[in-house]
Amino acid sequence: MNCDIDISGTILQTERLTLRPWKTEDLDDFYEYASVDGVGQMAGWLPHKNKEESAQILQHFIDGKHTFALEYRGKAVGSLGIEEYDEKQLPEFDELKCREIGFVLSREYWGHGLMAEAVREVLKYLFETVGTDAVFCTHDVTNLQSARVQEKAGFHFYAGGMFHTRMNTDVRTKINIIYRVEYEQYRKRKMMLGGSPVKQL
Repeated sequence: MNCDIDISGTILQTERLTLRPWKTEDLDDFYEYASVDGVGQMAGWLPHKNKEESAQILQHFIDGKHTFALEYRGKAVGSLGIEEYDEKQLPEFDELKCREIGFVLSREYWGHGLMAEAVREVLKYLFETVGTDAVFCTHDVTNLQSARVQEKAGFHFYAGGMFHTRMNTDVRTKINIIYRVEYEQYRKRKMMLGGSPVKQL
C-alpha cells in the first residue's frame, strides 16, 4: 500500500545537494531546465512551452508536498518525486508500506553523479525516517541513464510493464525495487568496511 508522504519542512543535505520543497521563487530555474528538448522526454513528458505551463506544474509540486527540488550551488537543477505506485498492478504489496520515486535532472548537469547522490539520500529518508518497507523506481527500457542511477542506488529488477506517457505514447518499462532489508544489509556492510553508507549506498 502507498504510505503517507508530506515533505513540508523537510530538508535533506548531501555532499553537493540540498533537497527541499519547491518554492514559487524557483520558477525561472524550473522553466530553464524543463523547457529544454530531451529532458522531459526521458521521463515521459514534453518540454514546457512557456513559463505559464511551468508555473502550473510548480504549484502542483508545492501543493502535493511529495516532490523535492534539487538545489545545486543555489540553483534548482532537478526534481525528485516520491510518487504513489500502482497498487492494482502490484497487489502483492498490499500489506507493505511502499512508494515509488521518479526524477529529472537539468541536461546541463548530466554525467556528474548528482542524481545518484540525490536518490541515495531520499532512500535513506524513506527507509529510516518514513519507515517504508519497499521503494519502486521505473524506467523506459531505452533510458540507460536512469537504469544506471537506479542500479547504483541498489535497485534491482522486479517486473516488466507498460507505461502510457503524457506524450500519448506507450513505452515498455522495467519496474525496479529495493526492500528495506536490502537497504539495511547494504548499510551494515558499508559500516563494517568503514565506509559511509549514506554516500556510498
